[in-house]
Amino acid sequence: MDLPRIFTIRESTHRIHNPLTAGKLAALGESLHLAPGTRVLDLASGSGEMLCTWARDLGFTGTGVDLSTVFTEQAQVRAAELGVADRVEFIHGDATGYVADRPVDLAACVGATWIGNGVAGTVELLQRSLRPGGLVLIGEPYWRRTPPDEDTARACHATGIADFRLLPDLIAHFQDLGYDVVEMMLADQDSWDRYAAAQWLNLRRWLDQNPDDELATQVREELTTEPARYTRSTREHLGWGVFALMRR
Repeated sequence: MDLPRIFTIRESTHRIHNPLTAGKLAALGESLHLAPGTRVLDLASGSGEMLCTWARDLGFTGTGVDLSTVFTEQAQVRAAELGVADRVEFIHGDATGYVADRPVDLAACVGATWIGNGVAGTVELLQRSLRPGGLVLIGEPYWRRTPPDEDTARACHATGIADFRLLPDLIAHFQDLGYDVVEMMLADQDSWDRYAAAQWLNLRRWLDQNPDDELATQVREELTTEPARYTRSTREHLGWGVFALMRR
């Protein structure tokens, strides 16, 4: 049970596996106005940067669960590096269906709503771990501009235009699910650039070091096509944000 290797190659130097900068991630944590000791469950926690830095800066505690052995090990190293290993733990496992052993104050899935087969299922999954009155935190793409055709949508790594909503429609979807949207932090084009462009350097350096690896052809193809695809399609059409929700 693990992520395909291409994911860990592509994002090998990333501490944040989504298009938020460290500054935006810190600002998001502060914006929630939660007390020290807040207990967090982070599903699909990646390399643990959110949980580790919020534990250090805001006094939170909690658990992260991620499918990747590489990212889980990186999260554990990061917790030790920041001196918060006694306050956070990281579990290698499938976040799909994962429920905390006791209710948490904040239940998060920042950028991996496939664990609940979409937004609605992921919100419902997070709610199962949440104490009454707690916060759901969910990261999700949206269309900055509706793509002109299905080919453009697929160039944004969607299966089609219907995969995502415009931002007002995504907000309305959360409301239709019975939640108030109480905060949000949106990626901008600069933070998208930092997330996407850093992958290209990771790919090139890996390829230089592993020319005979079985994935070398795939990595070369991706490195050849991704910069143009990203600048032509994703950068112009796809937005991304993290939304804090409270059940009505």
